[in-house]
Amino acid sequence: MEPKDGQNVIRVNDITLRFGERLLFDNLSMNVPDGARVGLVGLNGSGKTTLLRILSGGMDPDDGSVVIPGRHRLGYLPQDLVELQDIPLLALLRERAGVADAEREMERLSQEISEGGPRLPDLLRRHEEVQRRFEALEGYAFDSLAGKVLTGLGFRDADRTRRCGEFSGGWKMRILLASILLGAPDILLLDEPTNHLDTESMEWLESWLSGFRGTMIAVAHDRRFLDRMCTHVAELENRSVTLYRGSYSEYLREREQRREEALRNRERQEAFIERTESFIERFRYKATKAAQVQSRIKTLEKIEIVEIDGPKKSVNIRFPECPRSGHEVVRVTDVGKSYGDVSVFRNVSFSINRGEKIALVGVNGAGKSTLSRLIARQEAPTSGDVRHGHNVRVAFFSQESTQNLDYRRSVWQEALDAGGPLLEGPRRTLLGAFLFSGDDIHKSVSVLSGGEKSRLALFKILLRDSNLLILDEPTNHLDMTTRELFQEALLEYSGTLVIVSHDRFFLDSLATRIIEIRNGGIRDYPGNYSYFLGKRAALDAQAQEQGSGVSPAGGVIADDRTKKRSEAERRNERYRRKRIVMETLTPLETEIAALEREQSETDGLLCTPDVLADSRRVQDLMLLRSKASARLDELLPKWESLMLEIEQIDGEDS
Repeated sequence: MEPKDGQNVIRVNDITLRFGERLLFDNLSMNVPDGARVGLVGLNGSGKTTLLRILSGGMDPDDGSVVIPGRHRLGYLPQDLVELQDIPLLALLRERAGVADAEREMERLSQEISEGGPRLPDLLRRHEEVQRRFEALEGYAFDSLAGKVLTGLGFRDADRTRRCGEFSGGWKMRILLASILLGAPDILLLDEPTNHLDTESMEWLESWLSGFRGTMIAVAHDRRFLDRMCTHVAELENRSVTLYRGSYSEYLREREQRREEALRNRERQEAFIERTESFIERFRYKATKAAQVQSRIKTLEKIEIVEIDGPKKSVNIRFPECPRSGHEVVRVTDVGKSYGDVSVFRNVSFSINRGEKIALVGVNGAGKSTLSRLIARQEAPTSGDVRHGHNVRVAFFSQESTQNLDYRRSVWQEALDAGGPLLEGPRRTLLGAFLFSGDDIHKSVSVLSGGEKSRLALFKILLRDSNLLILDEPTNHLDMTTRELFQEALLEYSGTLVIVSHDRFFLDSLATRIIEIRNGGIRDYPGNYSYFLGKRAALDAQAQEQGSGVSPAGGVIADDRTKKRSEAERRNERYRRKRIVMETLTPLETEIAALEREQSETDGLLCTPDVLADSRRVQDLMLLRSKASARLDELLPKWESLMLEIEQIDGEDS
C-alpha cells in the first residue's frame, strides 16, 4: 500500500529531462515515505546520480517538480570530489555543521546584550533561538561526537589538527561524509558512500545509519550495504522509477515475480494479436464481415504492448580452463616492505595452496595493494622472499590502469591482444558485457574514463591463460549486473585467487580464507568474510579482556605468554618441516612437467607422416618415449607421497 501524502517527505512529480537527443527521464514520479531508507539502483547510465542531483537542488528538470514539504535539513554526498577549505579538519567540520557559525552568533549577541539598550528584548529572544539551534547541533558535545565519527571513518587522533589540503582525494571524501553526518540532516542523499571506505569503515557507517531517524536515499553497488540499510529499493529503468518495499534481496525476488507475470501477460497478448490479425487477414475482403474486421482493427490500435523490463539478453562470463600448477602456489617468507622510512609490514610469512580463494583485507593504508603486488612479483620486497610454485601462471589486475593497458591502442586492439581461444563474434559479445559496444570498441584507450579502463583491463584478464589470479579492487567500476556475472565466473574459476575488494557480499560469497593485514603483520582466518568478522570481534574482545587483567568473572587472567610462545614454536616447526618437503617436491614437479612435455612432443612427432616414413626415426622416438615413461613411473609415486605429507602438515594447522 502506498503511504498517504502526509507521510511523504519527498515527492517527485512527473519530471522529464533530456540531454540533447537523449531522453533520460520521462514523466518520472516517486513518493518517498518519511523515515524510509531507499536504495536507488539501475544500470550504468540510467540516471541515478542525475536524479540525486535533482533531489538535492543542484539541477533542474526540464519539466515536473520535486517537493520536500516543511523545513528539512538536507545532507548531500556527491560521487565526485568537491573542494574543501584548507583549514584544520576539526575546524572544517564545525564550519560545515553550522556549529562555528552559531557560536560566533551567540558571542556577538552576548556582547550586545551586555551593553543593554532598547533592543535588549529582541537580542535576548534572538540569543535564545540561536542557542536552541546550537543545542540541536549538539554544539556543546560536538568535538567529542566529531572524534567518534572521525575514528569510525578511519582517521587518527593526530589527523584532527591537519589541514584539509594535506589529505588525498579519498580521504577528502571521508571528510565530506563526516561533515554531512555531523550536520544533523533530516534527509540524506548519498551517492556511492562506500566507494572510498575500507570494510571496517563500512561496518561503522552501517552502524551509524541504523540509528539515523531521518530519510535516506543512497546509490550503492555494495549489495551487503543495500541489504542491511534499505527499507525500500527504487529501480530506475526505461526512463521511469519503480519503488519496491523491503531489502535489496526482497526487491530481487519481487522484481523476478513481476517479470514472470509480465512475460505471461505478453505471451497471452501476442497470442490474442496473432488470432486477431489472422481474422482480419482472412475476412478483410468479405462484405458480410466488414464491421467485425473494422472492430478488430480498432481493438488492435488501442492495445498497449506489454514491455518486459530488465536486460534484453543474458551474457555468460567464464574463465578458460586453467593449466594445473603445483600444490604450493606461492610461498612468502619473512617478507618486509618499506617505502623510505615508512614500514608497511615486516616478517610476514604464509603460503598459498592450489585452488584457494583468498581475500586480503585491512584498513586503508594497511598494505593490501602492496602485498598483492608482492605476491604477483610486480614489486620486490625490502626483505624476505616471495616464490611461485611449479607451473604458476599469473594474471594481475592493478588499480593503476597504466599497468594493465597500452594507451596507444584502441579498445578492440586491446581486446584482440588479450589472446585466448574466443573468435571475433563471441569476443565482441563479451566486450558488450563489459559495456563496450558499437563504435565504443574503436575508441582510443587514452580517452577512456577511469571506469572504462578498469573494465577493459578486467576483460583482458578474463581471457588470459592463468592459474593464479591476483585482483586489486576489480569490481569498483562495474554495475550490479556485471558484478554478479563476474562473481559467478570467479566462483567457477578452477585456479587460485587472491583478491582485494571492499565489496563484502562479493567476499562473503567468494573467499574461503581471509588474510587481514594489521599493525604491520597479518592474521589468517580460514573461512569467509562473515566468519572473519565474528572471529576478529572475539579475538579483539579477548585482547581487551587480557589487557585489563580481569576476566569476565572478575578473576585475574593468567599470563598466557608461555602458551602463545608454544603455539608460535609449533607453527614454526610445521613451517620448517613443510619447507624441507617443498625443497624436494619443487624440483620433482619441474622434472615431471619436463618429462610430460617430452612425451607430448614425441607423440606429436609420431603422428607426422614424414616421421612415420622413417623407421629408424620412429624406433628412436619410441625408445625416447619409453625412457620418459619409465622415469615418470619412478617419480610419480614419490610425488604422491610428498603431496600426502604436505597435506598432513597443512591439516595440523587447522
